Amino acid sequence: MIDVQEAFRKFRSRLELTQREQADASRRQQEIRQVLAREFKREHDFLTGSYKRHTKTKPLKDVDIFFVLHADERHYRDKPPSMGLADFERVLADEYGSACVSRQHRSVCVHFDIAGEEERVMSFDVVPAFAKGNHYEIPDTTAPDGWIETDPRVHEELAQKAHADFNDEWKGMVRMAKKWNEVRGKPLRPSFLIEVMALDLLRPPFGGDYPFEFKSFFASMAERVYDEWPDPAGLGPAVSDGMSRAEKAEAARALEAASEHARHAIRLAREGRNGDALRIWRDEVFGDWFPLS
Repeated sequence: MIDVQEAFRKFRSRLELTQREQADASRRQQEIRQVLAREFKREHDFLTGSYKRHTKTKPLKDVDIFFVLHADERHYRDKPPSMGLADFERVLADEYGSACVSRQHRSVCVHFDIAGEEERVMSFDVVPAFAKGNHYEIPDTTAPDGWIETDPRVHEELAQKAHADFNDEWKGMVRMAKKWNEVRGKPLRPSFLIEVMALDLLRPPFGGDYPFEFKSFFASMAERVYDEWPDPAGLGPAVSDGMSRAEKAEAARALEAASEHARHAIRLAREGRNGDALRIWRDEVFGDWFPLS
């Protein structure tokens, strides 16, 4: 049986993308870009989101592709955002089938059937964008004027700095926290909110003890979940805007429970009950991805 610290290191490793997953992501995203480029003129395009920041959990899905449209496509900016998204959806559906393509409020999702296949990418989110100065505008059918400003490059830079400051453990902590969120029914939404909170709540340096770090992280998130958490780039709407007061209350309860489970597991490990501590971390906190041996 492994000890608790070793189990966390193994858990962290399990959530890291393999070379095969990265190769599959690279192949598929290049294909999607070329499909769109046959129909739309582009300035450039790039991978972004948690995949690019290395905070994506597994199984690998919703990999973000930013497709920056050329000035010749500017007519889309003067139309309702749903029209541009609908045209992206049409082009992608022609290639991949309508059953595999769905329109969202900021993007179009392309879903791949990977049943029975390991280390493959499940889906991509394609985001139409226009350059605006040094950042970008993207459609948002829930926003008052239909468009929001963003700069995913700032998000990436902040994640890189936080990771370095936290002794190269920040991204692993975020991935593990996202896995908790996923297996507990996603009480925090969007999952990017966890990253934004972690920029403030995971205070460097890393203390070297995963259980204590998570006990404190869960407790801090529970206490601060009612706060407004702005876009780290200072451009778009607050990341926390997607949750109602009632949903935040539910998230606080889930986070408080996770902190208490962490406290219980720490006590069990102190008493020499290593196996019981591991089962708490697995059964009550992180789910089946957390190892017992």
